[in-house]
Amino acid sequence: MAEKQKVERQQPQQQFEAQDAFEERVIEIARVAKVVKGGRRFRFRVAVVVGDKKGTIGLGIGKANAVPDAMRKASERARKDLRSVHLAGTTIPHEALGKTAGAKVFLKPASAGTGVIAAGGVRAVLEVAGVRDILTKSMGSANVLNVVMATFDALDGLRSPALEAARRGKRADELVPFWERRKQHA
Repeated sequence: MAEKQKVERQQPQQQFEAQDAFEERVIEIARVAKVVKGGRRFRFRVAVVVGDKKGTIGLGIGKANAVPDAMRKASERARKDLRSVHLAGTTIPHEALGKTAGAKVFLKPASAGTGVIAAGGVRAVLEVAGVRDILTKSMGSANVLNVVMATFDALDGLRSPALEAARRGKRADELVPFWERRKQHA
């Protein structure tokens, strides 16, 4: 009986440690209003992105009357909405374009040492995903939420180099970026 209680006590700690593996970034805190008969009712909308820096990311949006409650809701939703991203070392395997509403985000792989050339929400998403070398361009709408969702769309469109090579009937080393091919031939 005593052993069973010890096991039950250890499980919540293990779940808490598993959640700590994710880094959390607050992307936006916005005050939103609902117009009612007596005037406006204000609430807070918080957008949070979480990731393990190994290719797993999630986006969550929470609304509440107070910012801490909205952040908690957003964090919980982001952890439920996890998805994996194909990475090629410290960059992405190929170029990708993501679109959401009026926002477009273009992602382009970069050689090692370039860094994350991005701003705002795009940078936050890429850093928690574990991308360290990338070039980006945001076009169209500057709405932070739409830009972040367009970044997720672009990352969802990435394919594994091995799977893409098999689909095309080529070897995987033929699909690596040109700076990697240059190293192989030298």
